[in-house]
Amino acid sequence: MRGDPSVLHVDLDAFFAAVEQRDKPSLRGKPVVVGGIGVRGVVSTASYEARKYGVRSAMSTAEARSRCPHAAYLGPRFEVYRQSSRAVMAEMRALSPLVEPLSLDEAFIDLAASGLRGLTVDDVEAIARDLKESIRKVSGGLTASVGAGTSKLIAKIASDLDKPDGVVVVPAGTEAEFLAPMQVTVIPGVGPATAQRLSMAGVRTVADLQQLDEDELIRQVGSAHGTSLHRLAVAADDRPVVSDRETKSVSVEDTFETDIIDRSLLVAIADRMSLRVSERLQKAQLSGRTVTVKTRMHDFTTHTRSSTLAGPTDDSRVIARVARRLLEESEVGGGIRLLGVGVSSLADWIQDDLFTDDEHAENPIEVVELPARPRDQVGFHPGQDVAHPDYGRGWVWGSGRGRVTVRFETADTPPGPVRTFAIDDPALTKVRISGADADEEPETGQNVSNE
Repeated sequence: MRGDPSVLHVDLDAFFAAVEQRDKPSLRGKPVVVGGIGVRGVVSTASYEARKYGVRSAMSTAEARSRCPHAAYLGPRFEVYRQSSRAVMAEMRALSPLVEPLSLDEAFIDLAASGLRGLTVDDVEAIARDLKESIRKVSGGLTASVGAGTSKLIAKIASDLDKPDGVVVVPAGTEAEFLAPMQVTVIPGVGPATAQRLSMAGVRTVADLQQLDEDELIRQVGSAHGTSLHRLAVAADDRPVVSDRETKSVSVEDTFETDIIDRSLLVAIADRMSLRVSERLQKAQLSGRTVTVKTRMHDFTTHTRSSTLAGPTDDSRVIARVARRLLEESEVGGGIRLLGVGVSSLADWIQDDLFTDDEHAENPIEVVELPARPRDQVGFHPGQDVAHPDYGRGWVWGSGRGRVTVRFETADTPPGPVRTFAIDDPALTKVRISGADADEEPETGQNVSNE
């Protein structure tokens, strides 16, 4: 354990929504929800104004609309978010050479890697406030919440305690006391099922957890979790800040506009996903041993099935073969609304002859043409950047019935006028944001923590 609170966790506040409010002056101070805007969409993040109405990440967009019908519902602009993230991460790396990004909007920073030792609480608070001000300047006004402590566990929990735009520093030696009054679910790995088992044993707070010895915890939750929980309950966390986080898995998943019960169609989609996973593995020069199929049912229950191979592979035929078998073992019931295929247990080498060519020939992948289906972002969608020769830059307010309504404003202008055009008006053009990742299409479920 460190002797000073030299680990920071920096979390940009309501990142996607905050970027939209920054770039769209008319939305500042108003409820904004970013995510899938179709009938099967899911909320990625909500502004703090929308959260007051109970809107939260991972909620269906339909439920969000019922709770906050007057919010602005916008499709995501990932390249804009990446640009802001890169600028913020550069400020963190200027502070320390050891930065561990967790997603576009959060990262750990190790101040000790900068040679800073013997830091007091006041020292760390001053460093955090200077960093927050630097972030505000380079990002055009975005705010961040910062937690600091002697470990990643404490820093991460502390950053959630004074949102938005807060700083919480936990002095060295007070970690167990800091955790004690919190609900046991604050400990990583304690989800609803584990919390229920602990509750049956009378454990509801971390203080309750601290009273149990390791053997008792193992009896309650098993050896895999018991030892870890016993350590984390007293903040015994010696995980280092790691600048290059290894990719743990490569996956593709998709949410369907209507629930699918046709197994042959599901197999065709899984084959196509297997091919895309294979292409990504090959691009990253990786291979993996564990193939996983994820299904989310019509009632939102989610199931995963996995199978581990004898050796790692990046071959689409092998991945598809295993995915098909796992899918055959899965229930279809009233229909599947989401399907995903992934590969984990990654390595940087490949076992070429995991299956023989004859076996591949018996079970080839046939990439069939899937039925066309509507997508959230075909044509104009709310939040999209557009331009007009007479009115300048703006964003799509709404679209339908052959028309598109645009509010003409940017981050550097006051709230602008609203104009409506025919959807095929040649003067109205979509603005493609340039950048290193502009041509990449983000996948559903990518690692974006956006709380």
